[in-house]
Amino acid sequence: MFFDLISRVFLSAIFLFESYSSVKHMSRTKATMIEYGFQWNPDLLLYIASFVLLVGGIFLLIGYRSGFAVTLLLIYWVPVTFMVYQFWNAPEGTKNIQTVNFLKNIAIIGGLMHILIHGVGKYSIRRFFGMVKLPKEKW
Repeated sequence: MFFDLISRVFLSAIFLFESYSSVKHMSRTKATMIEYGFQWNPDLLLYIASFVLLVGGIFLLIGYRSGFAVTLLLIYWVPVTFMVYQFWNAPEGTKNIQTVNFLKNIAIIGGLMHILIHGVGKYSIRRFFGMVKLPKEKW
C-alpha cells in the first residue's frame, strides 16, 4: 500500500516541525543551545541547523535524493541526541524522561538508517516524474 509514503510523512514531520519551531522561537532556541554547550556562534549554528532540518525534511518527505537527505539529518541528529539527552548524567528526578527522549531519538535514527539502506520505497517524486510521460509536440 502506501506505507512507505506514510512512514516518510511521519518521520519527516519531526524535522520540519523542529526547523519551524527553531526559527519561530529563535531567542529561546539560542538560549537553549548555549545551555547545552553550543556556544560557538549560536546564530550561525541555528541557521545551519534550521536549514539542514528543513532541506532534509522536505527531501525525505518527497523522496528526492534520500541518501543526501538522510545523511544531512543524521549528521545533525546523532550528535544532538548524545549532547542533549545525556540520561547517564541526569539527576534522579529527570533520568527517566531523559532516557525516554534519548531512546525516541535513537528510534528516529534507526528509521533514518532504514531509509538510507533500503531507499524511500515505491512512492517518491522521482518515481512519479519517471512514470509521467508527457506527449511530444509535433513540429
